Amino acid sequence: MNQVVQVEKFRKSYGTTIAVDSISFDVQEGEIFGMVGPNGAGKTTTIECLEGLRRPDSGLLRVLGMDPQTESHTLRILTGMQLQQSNLPERMKVWEALDLYSSFYPKTANWEQLLFQLGLEEKRNSYFSKLSGGQKQRLFIALALLPDPQVIFLDELTTGLDPQARHAIWDLIRDIKLKGKTVLLTTHYMEEAERLCDRVAILDHGRIVALDSPEALIRTMGAEERIVFSIDGVLPASFEQALVGVGRLEVQRERVVVHGNVGLKVPLVSEVVTLLTSSGVKFQNLRTEQSTLEDVFLKLTGKEMKE
Repeated sequence: MNQVVQVEKFRKSYGTTIAVDSISFDVQEGEIFGMVGPNGAGKTTTIECLEGLRRPDSGLLRVLGMDPQTESHTLRILTGMQLQQSNLPERMKVWEALDLYSSFYPKTANWEQLLFQLGLEEKRNSYFSKLSGGQKQRLFIALALLPDPQVIFLDELTTGLDPQARHAIWDLIRDIKLKGKTVLLTTHYMEEAERLCDRVAILDHGRIVALDSPEALIRTMGAEERIVFSIDGVLPASFEQALVGVGRLEVQRERVVVHGNVGLKVPLVSEVVTLLTSSGVKFQNLRTEQSTLEDVFLKLTGKEMKE
C-alpha cells in the first residue's frame, strides 16, 4: 500500500492552549482512518491543518506527498473535504450547488450520477433550506466527491443526525471505500469508528493515546466481555465461589452481570452457563455484551465520551 497521509510530530496551539501535542500517524491508500475522541481532543485542528485551512506550529504534514500549506492549490483538485460546519444559501437548489461547484475544478465526476448514487435525485430542484439533516450531509458528501478525489476528509460527518440517517451515511462511506478512495474521518461516536474504520487513533487532550484497528485495540487493551442475565431470588454462595478466577460479579437486584476478560481459553458465556447450571440457578434473558471502543476509551482516559 502507498502512504497517502503522513503526520510527524505535529503540534498546534492557540495562545496558551495546546490543541495538538506532537502527534504522528500515517494513512494508507484505500483505508478508512478515523480519529476519535471528545470535543477539544484535537481532531478538527488536525484535519484542518491537513486540508491546508490552518497552519501547524511545527512538525511535518504531507498529503499525497505534498505540503498542504505550499501546494494547497494542487491538493484541492486531488482531495475532497466535508467540513464540520458547512452551509449553503437557503434558496440554492441542489442541482445549482453541484453545477456551481463543478465549475471550480478542471475535471469533475458526473454530478448527475452522484445525485442518483446518493439518493438525492428526487431533491434536485429542492432548496437547500428544505432538505433534512441527512439530505444536507449527503449533498455535502456529493460536493466533496465532485473532483473525483483520491483522498476524502470528513469532519464529524454524522453529528446531530438521527440513527436512520447516520446508518445511511455509513453505507455511503463504505461505498466510497469500495471505489478505491482513501477516507480520513473524525468523530466522537465510538460506534461510528468501530463500524467504519480500518484503523483508529484515539485522541485525548491533543495526544494519541492508542492507535490500531478497532478489533486490535479491544483485544490488546484487555477490555471486558459481559454476560448479563436475570434471576429470581438470591445467587447461592456456591456460584460466587465457583466464579472466582473466571470473572467479576456485579449484582443489581434481579439483574446480574459477570465481567470477564476477552480472549479466555473457554468462552466466558460457556463458563457462566455451566456454573449456573451446576449451581442450580434458574436464570433468564441471558445475553452477551461485547467490548467496544467506548470501553477502551474509558480504560485509557477514565472518562465518558460526551457530545
